[in-house]
Amino acid sequence: MRSLKGLQNHVAMVTGAGRGIGAAIARRLAADGAAVAVLDLKEELCQQTVSDITGAGGTTLAVGCDVSIADEVQAATEKIAKAFGAVDILVNNAGVIRDNLLFKMSENDWDTVMRVHLRGHFLCSRAVQKFMVERNWGKIVNISSTSALGNRGQANYAAAKAGIQGFTKTLALELGPFNINVNAVAPGFIDTEMTRETAARVGLTPEQLQEMVVQGIPLRRIGRPVDIANVVSFLCNEDASYISGQVIYVAGGPKS
Repeated sequence: MRSLKGLQNHVAMVTGAGRGIGAAIARRLAADGAAVAVLDLKEELCQQTVSDITGAGGTTLAVGCDVSIADEVQAATEKIAKAFGAVDILVNNAGVIRDNLLFKMSENDWDTVMRVHLRGHFLCSRAVQKFMVERNWGKIVNISSTSALGNRGQANYAAAKAGIQGFTKTLALELGPFNINVNAVAPGFIDTEMTRETAARVGLTPEQLQEMVVQGIPLRRIGRPVDIANVVSFLCNEDASYISGQVIYVAGGPKS
């Protein structure tokens, strides 16, 4: 991995960073020179990512936090600020799935997905924006999904991910005058623990599911967590300083 070191003297907070896409983003931002707070539901879930970062010579901190609970988000933010001085990069990545067809979907399935995605993005962004405003510099990257365009069996997830796109554009308008860039990255099918669990749930091996999905991807390969991390890295670096309010689809082909 090429290390740009373009984020030295910056502090990044990455939610849902214990595994998968979040872990890849945390590792990449650390390689770029940022001090990275690794957040997941429980602190012990962060240990592998923390070990990867420290093993590569990076600076990091594990923080247990349920992003849907305001008090926990506030406590996590204060812990990070105490350790590193501030938070000036936020990657809202934490998410869950509770897939089902509409007539089978429970209210709890709906509420859980909305709470983690939309409420979590809101609480974390609200908590860190004060540091960014004070410094007149900040980057917020929200993780959406191609499911925002609609996906069978994901009415809850699709609605949440579409909501994140509207949330992103609104924050870009509100925070832009303070030199804060707010963008969203919308991954397509990425090989993660979550997609492998999805395969098992529908009675397929991960390889069988990937073989089915790849036929609809123009580049004819499945995405990797590092593919998303690379785009997030770009959006957090100064090369992207005039990009804000955008949704970038990273899906191996065009999406609209």
